[in-house]
Amino acid sequence: MKQFEITEKGNLLDQQGRVAQAGYAKDLILQYDRQMVQASKLRIKEWDYYFVGNKDFGVSMTIADNSYMGLAGVEFYDFANQKQLDFRHVSILPLGKMNMPTDSRTGDIIYEHRKIQMSMKSYQTHKEISCSIPNFDGGKTFELDVKLYYRNEDSMVIATPFAEKEKAFYYNQKVNNLEAEGVLKIGDEAYDLMNMQGVLDWGRGVWTYNNTWYWSSASGRLEDGTLFGFNLGYGFSDRSMATENMVFYKGKAYKLNDVDFGVSDSGYMDPWHFTSSDKAVNMTFQPIHHKDVDINLGVFRHNPNQVFGLFSGYIKINGEEKIEMNDFFGFAEKVHNKW
Repeated sequence: MKQFEITEKGNLLDQQGRVAQAGYAKDLILQYDRQMVQASKLRIKEWDYYFVGNKDFGVSMTIADNSYMGLAGVEFYDFANQKQLDFRHVSILPLGKMNMPTDSRTGDIIYEHRKIQMSMKSYQTHKEISCSIPNFDGGKTFELDVKLYYRNEDSMVIATPFAEKEKAFYYNQKVNNLEAEGVLKIGDEAYDLMNMQGVLDWGRGVWTYNNTWYWSSASGRLEDGTLFGFNLGYGFSDRSMATENMVFYKGKAYKLNDVDFGVSDSGYMDPWHFTSSDKAVNMTFQPIHHKDVDINLGVFRHNPNQVFGLFSGYIKINGEEKIEMNDFFGFAEKVHNKW
């Protein structure tokens, strides 16, 4: 398929509130401005989501201003013991008052509440994230302090409209291979995050009401120590100008075409088979943990099936160079939202 790479700086939206340039980029070169949105202010969704982990354990941190609902939350995964803990605080009608930054590299996010304090601070070389929850998992304290250092030159950026609604759009950046330095403490247990890797999912947009998407991400080092990661996804918005499929190898980005996740009809914990029509992708994904949530309130539904596991197989870059991996940690998900 033909994909359009955005290389010229400019505003994300035109004067009518529509995507000015649809396509992909390797940096956040289009400027997002909440004031230029022409759709209902209740439909604006802004979030910063981080995940850091390996095959033993992982932690995610989210702050989101979804206009009608604000969110600050964490999730902890102990994959070896199949244990999952989470905490989230929801606020009503923030409508932009959370002051989410318009750029992923600058600006700080501070969330203060008696039940949770969280901050995401930006520096030239890294992000600094802290979180304190006094009552987590039956009265234990949750304390997280981590620095996430940029290791890649490139990132995945996509700007896409929705065919069914002209002033709806999705502007998203995935920053892979963030290298961690820090500690997570839950009660008396301490978890060393040193040299673990993760991803930032930075999203701004106006969404349609009912969506299903697929997303997969992995960040780490190959057996020889080479920096490697990927971002794969599809399922919503108009992707006729570009996919969000991208490989990161030695810090540089390489574009992929279509990818199919090959989810088994018999269950999410069965092996998945990732393939592409041009034979550039051929990976088996062996699940080790399934996060299954279904919050169904009628008009609102949140049904994420996020699966963590190990990738084995290959991805080709430049049409010929084959990057092979064996038991490379990452995750894949299928999410259905009415929101």
